[in-house]
Amino acid sequence: MSIELITLLLFTALIVTLALGLPLVFTLAGIAIVFSLLLWGPKSLYIIPSVTTSMVFKIMLIAIPLFVFMASVLERAGIAEELYNMMHHWFGPIRGGLAAGTVVICTIFAAMSGVTAAGTVTMGIVALPNMLKRGYDKKIAIGCIMAGGALGQLIPPSVILIIYGMLAEQSVGRLFLGGVIPGLILSTLFITYILVRSFFNPSLGPPLPPEECADWGQKFASLRAVILPAMLVVGVLGSIFAGVATPTEAAAVGALGSLICAGIHRKLSWQLVRDACLRTIRVTAMIVWIMMAAKMFVTVYQGIGAPHLVQHALAGIPGGKWMILAAMQLSFFVLGCFMDPTGIIMITGPVYLPLANSLGFDPIWFGILFAVNIEMGYLTPPFGTNLFYMKGIAPKGITMADIYRSIVPFVGLQAIGLLLVIFFPPLALWLPNMVFNR
Repeated sequence: MSIELITLLLFTALIVTLALGLPLVFTLAGIAIVFSLLLWGPKSLYIIPSVTTSMVFKIMLIAIPLFVFMASVLERAGIAEELYNMMHHWFGPIRGGLAAGTVVICTIFAAMSGVTAAGTVTMGIVALPNMLKRGYDKKIAIGCIMAGGALGQLIPPSVILIIYGMLAEQSVGRLFLGGVIPGLILSTLFITYILVRSFFNPSLGPPLPPEECADWGQKFASLRAVILPAMLVVGVLGSIFAGVATPTEAAAVGALGSLICAGIHRKLSWQLVRDACLRTIRVTAMIVWIMMAAKMFVTVYQGIGAPHLVQHALAGIPGGKWMILAAMQLSFFVLGCFMDPTGIIMITGPVYLPLANSLGFDPIWFGILFAVNIEMGYLTPPFGTNLFYMKGIAPKGITMADIYRSIVPFVGLQAIGLLLVIFFPPLALWLPNMVFNR
């Protein structure tokens, strides 16, 4: 049987099983086991424990549960309510200000947590009902929360950048720094879009009535809400960028800092710690199982020699290396509609990374492009994760069709951000080069 035919059967089986709604981990592992048996017989299954255990014992992976624990504690620590109150005072009198301020808070949460769920779920509970009550257009209100929450995939400490760094054997500190400017650019694009649209069409985001606007004393008093998040971000990211701590050690600092924040807000309890630990176990187990299943799939895929086939096919695309890059980015986008980002990078990484290196693409820059693309995957149907987070917490009257429609302009803005980073690589490389090459 030819490599081309096996590759076609392998990915056809993957697409069909995903379309049937089977969990990604069982899909990847099941296909790997079936094809391994068919191609090489029962003895080939001995390789599975070897390739999976060698991967999951890497010390860098310890950062993932620590960052997930930090995000889980922060969701319940009362920080979001104080930040929203501050944003309500400062941005409320502006057309579209509540939605723009929500993106600001999601950006702060992204810098504190490294996962999308923290910003999306927390602001969906805190900000969405208030915006709808104030007469905000539901597409603007819903879309800004989901797009802002997705920034957790790019703005450090991003969990997906940790996995990419492990697979690509690149510095996680450099990747974290590389995500800062693109993440802020995307946040600025979201805010600008909201403010411009609301300025010309006030019904989309009406300002607060004068009697509800805060005076200057209340505004400045509310700025206290930023102190703890700022200290936590500086403690986690500052320790990495200053070379004081590794990402794993910084994650431990963040986990401790989140408990301190909860204690200061008088929300720290055994129930909070228990719930955060249980969620950490669930999320971390999901990530690790997907990594193991994807590694099994990739091992079979590499065993038939298919990576060379794909690399050769991509290298033959007319138009040179930039068209090859465009094809890779398009494949990330399409896969993001159906798969978890961990599975995507584990499957495509062994094929794309050597090709990207041979074409002269900087691996840090390529990783940031991947993270921006994965942000889009969190918003695109049918399986965009943030779509289902939002459906689970949205008030009555918000349909899945409303949620799908709300993400259209924000996915377009993410595409613009991706193009900016492609055409201007220093947006992703200037900061890491400045810090680590000094």
